[in-house]
Amino acid sequence: MEPGTIRLTFASIEFKKKIVGCLLFFLLTTTAGATEYIVSPAPSDQAGVSINGEEVVLLRDFTVYWQFLLWLAVMNALSAADVLIFPTKLIFAILGFRITKHADIFDNSNRARIYKYIITRPGAYLSEIVEKSGIDKGAVSYHIQILKTHHKIEAYRDSGKTRYFQNNSTYGEEEKKVVSALQNSTNQRIILEILKGKCSTNAALSTEIGISRGTVSWYMKQLKELDLIEENKIGRSKIYSINPVYQDTIEKTYMKFFE
Repeated sequence: MEPGTIRLTFASIEFKKKIVGCLLFFLLTTTAGATEYIVSPAPSDQAGVSINGEEVVLLRDFTVYWQFLLWLAVMNALSAADVLIFPTKLIFAILGFRITKHADIFDNSNRARIYKYIITRPGAYLSEIVEKSGIDKGAVSYHIQILKTHHKIEAYRDSGKTRYFQNNSTYGEEEKKVVSALQNSTNQRIILEILKGKCSTNAALSTEIGISRGTVSWYMKQLKELDLIEENKIGRSKIYSINPVYQDTIEKTYMKFFE
């Protein structure tokens, strides 16, 4: 990833100059005129005076001074803007920033693929995206930074791992927590078994899923810290159940992404 890289949007000064130049050229060519006289050489220094008393006809008199002055004013204004913006561009370039157009964000095919994967696989993390997309880690990190800068995706920290979701108007905090937990296949199995009411103890889950009781205890600890699972003791047994606060979210999320 290129350090300090963000996307900035600037209007093109050169493009503005071309547009203004074309408009002024059109105005000048369609309205400009010259003063024409029918004259003969005269000994007098006074212009337009007849020699033998004949009538001097003014064919056309039109001035374009205001258009010329307007053209000068516009060009000076654009030049001043360019002078003010150029140092800013230079400073950003020195600091390692890149000036690009907002419309270019999905012109890059790799960036579009990464964004599409995150949409279809919410909660995806960096190494997963690298593996599934076939794009090297540095490029994936760079494109993720661009997508974050343009608020197309957002990062969510889960047990020391950063996961990525579509922008913050798409998923609530509860849904992001549940989706992140269900990305792990063992968590999926444990939550599904409890959700269906088949297994609710450490021993039953161990037998059903095919992992050791110690491993079940480790996963249960993580799920309890997330408040997704509740633990109740009945005699010497620990009975696990889904936290009612997350019951609906877990059911909907499981059906939507993992069923």
